[in-house]
Amino acid sequence: MKTLPSPVSRPVRAPQILVPQQRGAVAFFAHEDVAALPDTGGGYQSGQFLFANDSRFLETYYSEPLTHYLVDWKDPNDVLGALDFIAPAVPVGRRFEWKKASNAEEFLSETVDDQRAIGSDFKRVEYTASDVTDKTLNKGLTYIADLDNVTGANWQNLKAQKLQRRLFRNEYRRGIAALAAAATNTALTWDTTAGKNPDQDLKNDLITATTATGIRPNRVLYGDTAWNKRSLCYEAQNNAGGYAAAGLNPASLAARLMVDEVHVSKERYQSAASAKAEIVSNLVFALYAQAGVDVEDPSNLKRFVSTFDAEQGGGLVRVYVQQISSKLVAISVEHYSKIVVTYSGGLRKWTIS
Repeated sequence: MKTLPSPVSRPVRAPQILVPQQRGAVAFFAHEDVAALPDTGGGYQSGQFLFANDSRFLETYYSEPLTHYLVDWKDPNDVLGALDFIAPAVPVGRRFEWKKASNAEEFLSETVDDQRAIGSDFKRVEYTASDVTDKTLNKGLTYIADLDNVTGANWQNLKAQKLQRRLFRNEYRRGIAALAAAATNTALTWDTTAGKNPDQDLKNDLITATTATGIRPNRVLYGDTAWNKRSLCYEAQNNAGGYAAAGLNPASLAARLMVDEVHVSKERYQSAASAKAEIVSNLVFALYAQAGVDVEDPSNLKRFVSTFDAEQGGGLVRVYVQQISSKLVAISVEHYSKIVVTYSGGLRKWTIS
């Protein structure tokens, strides 16, 4: 009778919990009906969401099929699209530098000094942009699945999707919080009082923002509640102009405001055990942002991301699958990013009541 070798025991590493830098750890990351918990290294239960510790991200557990699946998968709710609207992705290495420019230097103007005298050189000008050294942060979540509670051949795909949506929703909330903290705020009342003109309120302030920075904000973001208040305000005017304005879609409103895009945020998150809340709600933001940006362009808010190598699946995320007991499987998704307000000039926020 052949004797099987005894299993080799490996020392358990102390978990390194990835705690967020903004607000409370549990509430800030919760958008499902359950909050994320610290990964203590044991005592797991089916259906838990955990702040993944670094032991989850060993190459032994790396899942190439799931990683490639998430790279190609399109979220029907397009949380990533909402995130890119306010904070365009800028691919960088794990450590990188970004430019912090002096906005005034871009708009200096001479009426005489650019004329060269005979025998002399042109006037020399210098730009004093400073370099900021930074690094992207490793973020990830783990889902604990009980094999007796899963069905279908693609159940791992569905759990990985859920984790990716949650991670990008966390990023979107970080971006909104960064905008709200850096923007110049104005309180507005859009109600049923006669003579109110919500679009003109924004146009007036957009002119002020353009004069302050020399660059007109090109994107406007409405919260769901703010968009509804705008419509109700115009409908109450009880005239043709009010009805026409109330019926504008975001694309038509963008032309009216002379910006490139208008987006209405409908995203929610789980704010309590039995309640959800809007992420943007009664706020309106105006900012300057463009797709395909780099570390030097004048966008207000950037999301610096470190993409993985092609042999690691490429894209923004990697997926790991770990069998932690005979019936429990841990699925982890990680990514590297950092959201930074690289220039606060021209950022506008309107709080609507």
